[in-house]
Amino acid sequence: MRFARRGDLDGGLVAGQKAAAPRLYVLDGLRLLAALMVVFFHYVALRGGWGQDPEHIFPNLWKFAQYGWTGVEIFFLISGFVICMSTWGRSLGDFVVSRVSRVYPAYWVAICLTALIVTLWPQVRQVNGGFDGVLTNFTMLQSGLGVWDVDGVYWTLFIELKFYVLFAIVVATGVTYRKCVLFCAVWTVVAVASVQANVKLLDMWAMPLYQPYFVAGIAFYLMYRYRPTALLWGIVALSLLLAEHHITRRVADNTTHNIPAWPARVIVFVAFVLMALIACGAFNRIQWRWLSTAGALTYPLYLLHQYIGMTLTYALRDRIPRHLLVIGLVLMMLGAAWLMHRFVERPLSSWLRKVMRSSMAEVRQHSPRAKGEAHAAKSAAAAPAASAVVPSGVPEQHAGREQHAGREEVREGAAAQRLRAYETGGYEQPAGDRVVVGQPDRA
Repeated sequence: MRFARRGDLDGGLVAGQKAAAPRLYVLDGLRLLAALMVVFFHYVALRGGWGQDPEHIFPNLWKFAQYGWTGVEIFFLISGFVICMSTWGRSLGDFVVSRVSRVYPAYWVAICLTALIVTLWPQVRQVNGGFDGVLTNFTMLQSGLGVWDVDGVYWTLFIELKFYVLFAIVVATGVTYRKCVLFCAVWTVVAVASVQANVKLLDMWAMPLYQPYFVAGIAFYLMYRYRPTALLWGIVALSLLLAEHHITRRVADNTTHNIPAWPARVIVFVAFVLMALIACGAFNRIQWRWLSTAGALTYPLYLLHQYIGMTLTYALRDRIPRHLLVIGLVLMMLGAAWLMHRFVERPLSSWLRKVMRSSMAEVRQHSPRAKGEAHAAKSAAAAPAASAVVPSGVPEQHAGREQHAGREEVREGAAAQRLRAYETGGYEQPAGDRVVVGQPDRA
């Protein structure tokens, strides 16, 4: 899979110039904001552990909290941007290692904690499917197998996982500007066609409700890496229109009340505007390092907060004033998220990354190279010997080009290290009485 590193050939000088761009701390902040929107939705807009309609418990807050599920859409938008950014110049093996080591360790621990809590105190939620269902959840493929999620938010992880699989096609052949645009175009056409095709398998992979956000995120990153063009703005505009088209269904899926759709439309539009400003470099001056820590809490917060928080709500609702209880739960979950990130996610991810890299190296070592790759390797090995016998009278402009190429490689290496930092900061649907982001509380 070494050929996938050819992705930089379509970047050239512009890619090297972008290497000096600062870290996008604002993305970390936007991720945390999206997570808190989802938490707000679960704790204030759903019955959860309150035992009654939250509209009567929080008559004012409920009006805003009922649209907090749009944080999931923002997650997907950011994911398209970050995944495209972090895969540039990487092999398929590198992509698999980075994604698996990023999303699975915290997820495994969250399953154990959530299953333990709802088993000991099943008043609000129960583990459907028993022990076998819990084991199936460890694969993160339970939605595709028709198995209940241990926690309601896990449905989004399957959406995210399918996006990784689809984008892996681009990574396997080398990520380039042209291939990313082609990927966006093909996925958009297939997603639109799947709405009327009524083919379950096609709809499962095309994901028409969420595809516009991933595609727009990819287009936004291409703007950031190169420059905004009419083509990229066209992709973003089309994605926005498709996203707005599906908002009515998303609103219906997330509430049992008859509420207007326009606030959700506004939130999605504002999210697109913010991503456009990020893509144009408007927030590059924001270099608040604490946002990096805030962004790192997003994933564990998302994994832990729902069923555990609802169980705690049930236990404490008659002892603590409701507003203080919500604030306390949010702070408690942020603290738990930090503990999981510091003592679980970081060490386990590091260990899993080392194990997987060793496995990938074993695969490459025992896999025969294609003829083209073998020839390229021989040419690369022969290059130093050839340069050793070059006469000292080589024109100065050639030496200058070699030095310039060396500087470009250094800048590219720095860019790869910078982009790798974003991977320390994931999410991505069923019926019944589960409370999930994207579905109403039918308990």
